[in-house]
Amino acid sequence: MSKRVLVPSVIGVVALGAIVAGGFAMASTATEVTVANGSARYVAPSPRGAGKLTYTADVSDDSGVRSLNVIAWPASSKLDPTEAELRHVDRATCRSTSEETSRCTYTLKVTQQEAADLAEGTWYVSVLATAEDGDTRFLPRAATFDVTR
Repeated sequence: MSKRVLVPSVIGVVALGAIVAGGFAMASTATEVTVANGSARYVAPSPRGAGKLTYTADVSDDSGVRSLNVIAWPASSKLDPTEAELRHVDRATCRSTSEETSRCTYTLKVTQQEAADLAEGTWYVSVLATAEDGDTRFLPRAATFDVTR
């Protein structure tokens, strides 16, 4: 084999390898669904009005954000919801802040009568984030808050 044929063949293989490696790098840059900056706040009702539970988080995925399902539960209940169960609970309202990220807020009003029935102490918030491409992220304890009277 002549050197003139071998050198162009080696250059072709190196160039093809670089293109394939670049394609793998581009394909592997897909990100997972993330839930960041999550926080929960409980305000007890007063004689002047209802209280509320608010959970807010930034949800991101390279395909965009479809939804954030949220449930709050008392630690004393030992409830510990699963990802499958969170598919059937309330949804937060999500507003896009960019093509990939949404700020999601869940608000639940609490009357004085409802508050009287709530277990005092630590509560957890579980969330299920779903991206536009169907990917999900389940956080069984995305935030905590305390219920006091």
